[in-house]
Amino acid sequence: MTGRCEPAAGRRGSLRLDGIAELVTNAPAVGGRAVGDPAAGVVPLGLVRDAALVFDGDRVVYAGPRRGAPDADDRVDLGGRAVLPGFVDSHAHLVFAGDRAAEFTARMAGDPYTAGGIHTTVAATRAAPDDVLRANVATLVAEALRQGTTTIECKSGYGLTVPDEARSLRIAAELTEETTFLGAHVVPAGTDPDAYVDTVRGPMLAACAPYARWVDVFCETGAFDADQTRAILDAAVRAGLTPRLHASQLGPGPGVRIAVEYGAASADHCTHLTASDVDALAGSGTVATLLPAAEFCTRSPYADARRLLAAGATVALATDCNPGTSYTTSIPFCIALAVRELRMTPAEAVWAATAGGARALRRDDIGRLAVGARADAVVLDAPSHTYLAYRPGMPHIAAVWRAGQPA
Repeated sequence: MTGRCEPAAGRRGSLRLDGIAELVTNAPAVGGRAVGDPAAGVVPLGLVRDAALVFDGDRVVYAGPRRGAPDADDRVDLGGRAVLPGFVDSHAHLVFAGDRAAEFTARMAGDPYTAGGIHTTVAATRAAPDDVLRANVATLVAEALRQGTTTIECKSGYGLTVPDEARSLRIAAELTEETTFLGAHVVPAGTDPDAYVDTVRGPMLAACAPYARWVDVFCETGAFDADQTRAILDAAVRAGLTPRLHASQLGPGPGVRIAVEYGAASADHCTHLTASDVDALAGSGTVATLLPAAEFCTRSPYADARRLLAAGATVALATDCNPGTSYTTSIPFCIALAVRELRMTPAEAVWAATAGGARALRRDDIGRLAVGARADAVVLDAPSHTYLAYRPGMPHIAAVWRAGQPA
C-alpha cells in the first residue's frame, strides 16, 4: 500500500476510486471469484483484484476491473488498499442514558448475567432529558460510522412507558431509518406482566408505530413467554410493523420457532439452539443474527455459527451495542470475534456483517457494491478483508463513504 487516502469533503458529481488491491462486491457475477471453505459452502464475496469503483451521486455505477472503469469527475488513488461494502449493523440499542460499568466489573469477577441490569438503564433513561439522549445516540452513530458502519438499526426498550418509548423512537428516527419498537424488552419492576403486555400491544404500540419500521420482543424466560410474544406480534403486525425477535440468548426457548412462524426478518442471539431451531431457520427466510460481542462481554457460550452455516441458514453479524452487555459499536471487533470464537472464516464473517446484515433488514440497496446499490464503501488500511481478523484490534478503517459522500 502506498500514499494517503484523503476523500474530498463536500464532493459532488461522479467519483472514481482507483488503486484498489481487493474489492469485495458481494456480487459474484462482478468478480467471478468466490472464497470460502468448500465443505461449508462457498462464500459469494465477488472479489475483484486490481479494481476500481465509481460513484455517481449516491449510487454505484461501476464496480469491477480497473481497466474497464469509466472516467469520473474526481479520482482518488487508494494505493493498494482493500474496499468493502459499508457494514450493516442490524441490532443495536442506542437510546439510553448512563452506563453499567459497575455491573460489568462484577460480572468479570464471577457474577452471572441475568438481564436484571436492564432496569438500571431504564431508570437512567427515563430521568434523562431529550437532548442528553439525542446527543448520546448521535455520538454512538458517529462512532460506528468511523468504524465503517454505514447502516445501523436502533431499538427502543429503555423507556417502558408509553411516552418514554415514543420519545426513544422519535429520537432514533432522527438518525436512522431502521427503527425498532422494543417495548417488550422486560416487564417494568412492580408491574403485572399481563397488564404490561396489554399496554405494549395497545396504547404503547399506537404511540410508537408512527416512528418504527420493526417490532421486537425479548422472548426469554424471565422476560416474555410464547403467548405474550404472539399477542404483541399479532397487534404489531396489524399496525404495519415487521417482526424481528430476541431469541434463545439465555437458554433454549420458543423464540426462534415463533420468529419463523411470523416470517420475522431475523432471530437475534441464537446462542442456545435446538436441532429443530436450526432446521427451522435453514428452511425459512428468517436470518440468524449472531452477536458475539454480547457473549464476550458476559462470558457466555458463543453461538454455533458452523452448525447454522452447514444447515444452510443465512447468518448476519451485529454489535448488539448497549450499555450493559455489549458496549461496542465496532463491527470490525465483531468480525474478529466471529472468526476466532464462532469459527467462521474471514470471508463468512465479512459477508455476514455486510450482505447478511442487509438481509436481516430486508434491504437490497446496501451490503453490496454493484451497479444500482447505494454508494456505501469502507476502505481498509490493508490489502485484503482478511486483515480484519488477521490483525485484530488494529485501526484498519482508512476511509468511509456513505451514500457517495465521505464520512
